Amino acid sequence: MLRRPVDGTRLDILEWLKDPAAHFPPPRAPAGFAAHGVDADAVAARLGVPRRVAETHLALLAAVGLLRVSRVRGRTYYRRDEVRIAEVARMFEKGW
Repeated sequence: MLRRPVDGTRLDILEWLKDPAAHFPPPRAPAGFAAHGVDADAVAARLGVPRRVAETHLALLAAVGLLRVSRVRGRTYYRRDEVRIAEVARMFEKGW
């Protein structure tokens, strides 16, 4: 999964989540929710795919620990886990 993300989509998602304000429109949720991350609807809109496809990509990234997941009022939000991403980058640098 990490060595060959599907046509770079998961790497794109990780890149966009570095600076969500630059890549995603303001959330439709009340002010303050942006601190929780980006939801699957926003990722799906950016990718131009159905929500379920975006949720699959996000779930895979979360499963390997690259994304943190939080639930607020029934919605799921995703943001990067910078510590875990740095650990994975170090593993690849060492020739994992």
